[in-house]
Amino acid sequence: MNPIHLHYVYDYTSTDRAFWDEKLEPWLPARILDAHTHIMDPRFRLEPMTETMRRQYWVNEVAEPIDAASAERCHQTVFPNRQVSCIALGKPSLDFDLDGGNAYVQEESVRRGWHSLVVIRPQWTQEKIAALLDLPGVIGVKPYYALISENRDTRDAHLEASIFDFLPHHVLEVVNARRAWITLHVPRAARLSHPDNVREVREIRRRYPDIVLVIAHLGRSYTEPHALEALPQFADDPGLYFDTSAVLNPASHRIALQHLGPQRLLYGSDNPVFYMRGRRQYRGLTYINRTNYPFAFNQDREPPDIEAAYTLYMYEDIYAIQQACAELGVTDRRQIEMIFHDNAARLRDGVLAHKAKRLQGREP
Repeated sequence: MNPIHLHYVYDYTSTDRAFWDEKLEPWLPARILDAHTHIMDPRFRLEPMTETMRRQYWVNEVAEPIDAASAERCHQTVFPNRQVSCIALGKPSLDFDLDGGNAYVQEESVRRGWHSLVVIRPQWTQEKIAALLDLPGVIGVKPYYALISENRDTRDAHLEASIFDFLPHHVLEVVNARRAWITLHVPRAARLSHPDNVREVREIRRRYPDIVLVIAHLGRSYTEPHALEALPQFADDPGLYFDTSAVLNPASHRIALQHLGPQRLLYGSDNPVFYMRGRRQYRGLTYINRTNYPFAFNQDREPPDIEAAYTLYMYEDIYAIQQACAELGVTDRRQIEMIFHDNAARLRDGVLAHKAKRLQGREP
């Protein structure tokens, strides 16, 4: 097949189609709900990416914004013969116009039958948060520690912040009253297992029980040691959910399935970043991204014959989930459908049902 352009420097090739046909197509369910995907029109960028920032973290080098129409076209390409929807997030970066970007994501999501989370700053008032949550199609919020204040040299100026520094209690109160959704990217270099993160997540669950709380990226458990340190600590809370986005490690998915079960996992792609081609390798608590494009971070290249076999990171992510399911004997189609559609759909629909009743005056 001729390559099909996806986004930025990435194409969909015969290698990808073969990977899909052989490994994913027979296994993936007919409906897919991507619970963690980013869209943004590039016109909402306020500040250009600096070279310092670009080289500080690999994501900065690949995270070119994708508009809604392109994202929809990509869905149709990478998920042939599947019914695909998503929960769309904007760009959680002060380099973008957050108000304009939120309006764009909300309007484009409604147009396509998707739903969205609004990107928020901790300084915003309860009134502003409430008004955003009342917009059609909006089901929750997306906080992020980099939104505390701007730093043009690093996205990690607030990496060691408390969760409550970027998701303060006055915001949590509104979201809890609305029974809305939060996708939480946990801070701190030690990731989810940091004792303060464990304590603060448990505090949110205790004080704000009506929030649909989804921990992004399995708590940033990209490596097996991080997953082992973090995920078993939350095995006892059936109301806490985790999305699988950006986790390419079968061991991490296996640990999530063992300790959380398929009923608490939500598929997410973290696209457009994971249209990147390649694979990820692990050394203890660190990982190495392999790709065939000459990014600045990609200095340690693999031989051309290996690079020629690279497929999309998002396909490697799904395949890692499949491998974990196979290893644990998770073969019930209903459980696979939970992960890739039903869990997120159930949580989304619960938020929407309460929202409809409240806006109709039947609930406070």
